[in-house]
Amino acid sequence: MPSAESTQPPAPLPRQFFAEKGVQPLTPELEQALKPKDSFKECVNCPEMVVVPKGSFIMGTPIGEIDRAKGEDPLHRVTFARPFAVGRFSISFDEWDACLADGGCDGNKGDDSLSGRGRMPAQGIGFDAAKSYLAWLSRKIGRTYRLPSESEREYFTRAGTTTPFWFGNTISTLNANYRADTPYGNGPHGENSKGPVVVDSYAPNPFGLYQVHGNVWEWTEDCFNKRYTEDTPTDGAPWLEGDCSKRMRRGGIWNWSPDVSRSGARDDATIGSGNSFRVVRTLAVTP
Repeated sequence: MPSAESTQPPAPLPRQFFAEKGVQPLTPELEQALKPKDSFKECVNCPEMVVVPKGSFIMGTPIGEIDRAKGEDPLHRVTFARPFAVGRFSISFDEWDACLADGGCDGNKGDDSLSGRGRMPAQGIGFDAAKSYLAWLSRKIGRTYRLPSESEREYFTRAGTTTPFWFGNTISTLNANYRADTPYGNGPHGENSKGPVVVDSYAPNPFGLYQVHGNVWEWTEDCFNKRYTEDTPTDGAPWLEGDCSKRMRRGGIWNWSPDVSRSGARDDATIGSGNSFRVVRTLAVTP
């Protein structure tokens, strides 16, 4: 007699909404049918998007977290009432070059001096240049692509975890690309990175997103504020008050110490400085 466990239907696998022979923008019916971890591409050279579930989390870092900075408090709950889609990877030079080839991105080639192009993350991209890519992509597809808010970036980095990194309390060169001669907490020493690496070099987090820690800084939409206040949005929207000549960036980078790569770590940069970015798309899905 079969066991009760064997009679249970298998868990459905995430679905991919792009065919081998061509890629098209999602129809309204497909978009409304999307489930968490489903993925889609809306053109051949478009970023692959992954659906992130709705939910809530505590943004910021607790007092006892190693290398916690004052700007990471106070802790506050942020709630996302609807799922949204996030680029599985940082935008690669392949994707950036598709924009250039189509006459977009203001002819800005970025900075490939450290890495070459191809599947390497697009680097040397200022905030306005990143927005020009998003404008091009949105026109091409007829849907709105945008930068993540700072709270979205922390939410999909944590992916349901509360530790300093989605993979635990410490970090090693098996997990991420960073300056490893400085250990984090009781973590190991390692060899320093010699430069950025391709966008899928390490395992994805529980939401299916690659390299949310280390490798390259990623822009968010939010203006610079030193710390969270009562005006900080709690619904996932970007914080567009403060010093908007600077924008918040997240994720850390290959040649900085691991403390800046923590899920709750915050940093700012002038809008003209060169970073990378990851795209977000709001979804017309049923609640």
